Amino acid sequence: MASSLGRVLALAGAALVLLAPATPAGAADGVQTSPNVKHVANVPKKAPFADTEAYDTDLAFQGDYAYQGNYEGLTIYDIRNPAKPTVVSRVACPGAQNDVSVKGNLLFLSVDESRTSDSCRSDAGSTTDKSSWEGIRIFDITDKSRPKYIKAVETACGSHTHTLVPDKRGKSVYLYVSSYMPGDIFPECKPPHDKISIVKVPLDKPKAAKVVSTPVLFPEGGNETQNGLLAPTSGCHDITVFPKKNLAAGACMGDGILMDISDREHPKVTARVTDDNFAFWHSATFNNAGTKVVFTDELGGGGSATCNKTVGPHRGADAIYDIEAGELVQKGYFKIPRAQTNAENCVAHNGSLIPVKGRDIMVQSWYQGGVSIWDFTDSTKAKEIGFFDRGPLKPRDLGGSWSAYYYNGYIYSSDIQKGLDVLKISDSRTDPAAKVRLKVLNTQTQYAY
Repeated sequence: MASSLGRVLALAGAALVLLAPATPAGAADGVQTSPNVKHVANVPKKAPFADTEAYDTDLAFQGDYAYQGNYEGLTIYDIRNPAKPTVVSRVACPGAQNDVSVKGNLLFLSVDESRTSDSCRSDAGSTTDKSSWEGIRIFDITDKSRPKYIKAVETACGSHTHTLVPDKRGKSVYLYVSSYMPGDIFPECKPPHDKISIVKVPLDKPKAAKVVSTPVLFPEGGNETQNGLLAPTSGCHDITVFPKKNLAAGACMGDGILMDISDREHPKVTARVTDDNFAFWHSATFNNAGTKVVFTDELGGGGSATCNKTVGPHRGADAIYDIEAGELVQKGYFKIPRAQTNAENCVAHNGSLIPVKGRDIMVQSWYQGGVSIWDFTDSTKAKEIGFFDRGPLKPRDLGGSWSAYYYNGYIYSSDIQKGLDVLKISDSRTDPAAKVRLKVLNTQTQYAY
């Protein structure tokens, strides 16, 4: 999962006023947490990613390693000791946003920015030049200390995010590539672009990866006229799949959708909803049973301070939908209850399920709103049960937690400016999750744990 910053930050509104003050436990370095959350470790950004515009982005996990995207490349961490993560390698390979996923010895990066070529040594290219490149890059990560760039696949409108979808025989993976915001001036990204691109990667021959289909999800057009939209529907921003149920949920700018992915190369939209409170359908997370979906609204595109009384509790928030008879039925909203200053970009962003049997609990990033752990077992009465919050950056800048995911007993947060944070929650409601040991975690590919 990733932010809409690369495409729509220019559309973000001005910072707004703020909620009443929070009353958390404080820390000398400015970090604030609930009593049940501990800040275990931080690994700061360093060259070649030290610049303030070298944003840290999404995360994926495999075995004892964490993989972190950055607008300038990627970082691989050894997390065998979560209290002391170490950097195994940093790979300079610029291209926004470098959304990341892993499968076996392969790593995939999304590039949603025109480049002069597909090379890691490319420069920023012209959006109006047909020879410019954007799409998927594939690396061999057999040697974590020296990842090898082996293949590029160009996709229409680039790849803002991608979702790893296993085939049913285990011989290939599909990448559902989400991209959006076409324009008449873009040679290979013209309206209406109501589609996604599907890249098939044979696991034994990854250099044979190619686009195998471009299904149109909105043949009649998407939501384009609702008041307050950040941008009208043109493709999707993010897709999450639940392979066991052949199910996918798409956050598609102005629309939320369900899809049947029984035929991996030809997904079909089976349900579609809109919400007058949503400005930008950003991402989706299933509950453990695959009977609910949490959709996020990235109001302001990630660059505005929207966690305040003026915006209120139902905008820039999460919406919880139950899946009933194949339809999405909205049950409630969730938004962090803590104060944020008008210097802090804050809105609902990337998160993952905490695997607790019989409960629906999620950890989620809120940019400079920090990291929130919240329970939506009762879809109508979601509530926060823990948090981590750094407070405003000084000097003021774009920052905060881009992604916060639970993996093998710890929460890992990718902070745009501060690097990698490791958190630990100790709570009777979440403690059972520590017994669930995963071999891999790509958050857009969900399994029943």
